[in-house]
Amino acid sequence: MNAANVQLNPITFAKALADPTRQEIMELCCCRWLNVSEIVEAVGVRQPTVSHHLAILRAAGLVETRNEGKHSYYTLNQSRVVKCCGQLMEVFAPETGAAQVLLDKIEAS
Repeated sequence: MNAANVQLNPITFAKALADPTRQEIMELCCCRWLNVSEIVEAVGVRQPTVSHHLAILRAAGLVETRNEGKHSYYTLNQSRVVKCCGQLMEVFAPETGAAQVLLDKIEAS
């Protein structure tokens, strides 16, 4: 599933962030590409568990995937994280104006 085709949904985003293991995976995948084996080793949980968490992150559009041979590599979709945070700010802090500044900056880039 291409992250660009995933509907932005603050609830899905919040649910994806709600799990400490997914937070750790997101932090690990920030600014670099890792395969499942590398994530398993770093997080210290079994491969099926990591794959489950990656599926949730993919469904939320929070990780991008690249296939190389038999391996899939993952990286954090930082622009999606920013957009989702902006949506949360629009809903829960509309009077601050911070969300519009953030979203305008994203659209300009």
